[in-house]
Amino acid sequence: MIKVAVCGALGKMGTEVCSAVEESDTAELVAKIDIAGSGTYQTIEEAHRVCDIDVLVDFTQPKSIFENAKYCLNNGIKIVIGTTGLKDDEIEFLKNLSAEKNTGCLIAPNFSTGAVLMMMFAKQAAKYFDNAEIIELHHNQKKDAPSGTAIKTAMMMAEAKDSFVKGNCPEVETIEGSRGGTSYADIHIHSVRMPGYIASQEVIFGSSGQIFKIRHDSMDRKCYMQGVMLAVKHVYDCNDFVYGLDNIL
Repeated sequence: MIKVAVCGALGKMGTEVCSAVEESDTAELVAKIDIAGSGTYQTIEEAHRVCDIDVLVDFTQPKSIFENAKYCLNNGIKIVIGTTGLKDDEIEFLKNLSAEKNTGCLIAPNFSTGAVLMMMFAKQAAKYFDNAEIIELHHNQKKDAPSGTAIKTAMMMAEAKDSFVKGNCPEVETIEGSRGGTSYADIHIHSVRMPGYIASQEVIFGSSGQIFKIRHDSMDRKCYMQGVMLAVKHVYDCNDFVYGLDNIL
């Protein structure tokens, strides 16, 4: 049995992960970690002193994930990271630390198989369109923007070409930020935060005479659990560094 700890266990995603681990035939929930307390360990260090942990799943906050990941890798705990907000240089640092410590680390901006397929399809479509933008929509308690899914999508699309603003006229924003943020390969990302949403994303491609859209909507957090458990099994079996669930599907 894979001994799993969940950090951020009392949050909405953490609660679902705990349930998924408890229902699994191959994993055992050995520790719930959350600063909110209420029957949980307060820190990873506290849980580690008491529990034997094979894999830690982290769904916490952008401000804490980097330190959490460093502690795990430095102490032989394999980690699955669902928390978004890591910077490019932090991801590179964790990649190198994972290799140095020979300890598995998997970072996934999105664990929904449908969302991962959306990113993979967007990468394929990017070969055939010179213009594209991304709109991502999340609940209004999400702290980071743009979403990790949008950033990963843009990164994958940028492998196809250097710019997706071919033919655009020079632009002047009368309201700053109205064109969204400019990411990899000049792809504009627009972030919407609204109660009622869980997570949605639309990738829009355009060329003369046509518009092509790829959209994914999450209506229930349970849709992420298949991907989470797949990631847990992968890092338990392997000691590699993986960025994106698409790399293990």
